Amino acid sequence: MKDSFAKTANLLRQNLKEYLRSLNHWFLNTPERALLEAQQAAERIKNIEREYFDNKKISLESVNYTENVMSYWQGYLDKNLTIIKVRLAEFQLSRGIVNISNSVLLEKLKVIDEVVDKYTIKDKLINNSVLASTSQAIQINRTEINKQPDLSNINNIKAIPTSENTGAVPRSISKTFNRIKGDFSPQAEEEFMRDYRISRNRTRIALRFLITLIIVPILTQNLSKQFIVTPILEKIRGDNNIQVFINSDMEKEALEELHNFQKQLRFENLLNQAPPLSSELTQEKIKNKAVEISEKFRIKSNSDLSNIFADLISLFSFGIVIALSKREVVILKSFMDTIVYGLSDSAKAFLIILLTDIFVGFHSPDGWEVILEGFAEHLGLPASRNVIFFFIATFPVILNTIFKYWIFRYLSRLSPSALATLKEMDE
Repeated sequence: MKDSFAKTANLLRQNLKEYLRSLNHWFLNTPERALLEAQQAAERIKNIEREYFDNKKISLESVNYTENVMSYWQGYLDKNLTIIKVRLAEFQLSRGIVNISNSVLLEKLKVIDEVVDKYTIKDKLINNSVLASTSQAIQINRTEINKQPDLSNINNIKAIPTSENTGAVPRSISKTFNRIKGDFSPQAEEEFMRDYRISRNRTRIALRFLITLIIVPILTQNLSKQFIVTPILEKIRGDNNIQVFINSDMEKEALEELHNFQKQLRFENLLNQAPPLSSELTQEKIKNKAVEISEKFRIKSNSDLSNIFADLISLFSFGIVIALSKREVVILKSFMDTIVYGLSDSAKAFLIILLTDIFVGFHSPDGWEVILEGFAEHLGLPASRNVIFFFIATFPVILNTIFKYWIFRYLSRLSPSALATLKEMDE
């Protein structure tokens, strides 16, 4: 036991040194990493401009999209502009601490400045000038104007791009002509291959990160339980038989098993399938069985207690992965949005009905009861029927309310045809 504990301590010490070494390497690479993420956000904005806005600024003045579509692209734009702002601030702060060559920064800064200048957020990134506060005030006023529910203000905002872009040729025809012209350009194949590589790399990153989010917590839970938590817990608890059971359910299960063993001995005795036993020999067998049962439940108690600490360590590792992978989180979210919005209306309605029936449907209480009892047994807690029934009586109702609000609030705007399909399938 002492040798295994010493090996575990040495392993922990080596892991800690490796973590500190990687943390130091991560800190030294902070300027380059922050600038790279800002450049990637700028490239995402430029890709949207090229694919959906004819290489123009993301606004109503560039294309004639509906209000809901422009709201989606505006949210995407604001998210990436925020990433640029935060990463540039991180770059400026870390560059004063960590020395880095200027030769590797010029190209990335040039790409970022093109987007920053176009969307007038450059002044907000300069904190040591009077123009910073002025640009921020203008940006706040623009946000307040866009949020005004007054119909006259909305009409005034929309009237400007309509009057400016009115011409002899409809916008859709010119847009189609420009797209055909772009397909026959010499760079069309190169741009297509570049977009394909970008899409392929994003898919690989999203799938790799999704697998990481699943594997890392599971491996952390099993390894920490086997090599860290369980040895420490066994050393603390020892072989004290008084602490065999950690809840009343375990004790009842052990007594029932011992009682069944006594019944089995008596049954075999009555059927003459075993030679008659003296009372001393019978008591000896029952005692050996009791020791065997107590050892089994002592191991089970240690395992259940270890699950609590191992699950906390696993949850902590999951949080670390999320905190250190902000770029991957954005890519994964974009990947999931592409999959969800790419489904047909029937598929969307089918998934909504399936999820609601599983979690808040007529048969869902039985499933929730099995899940809660299994979770309580995993942590070594007594499965209180009152707590389980109270949870079943409240939580599915809350989920049902959230589902209905989401359908009413968002699905009716994002996909009215999917909402109509959902109503028809539900009826």
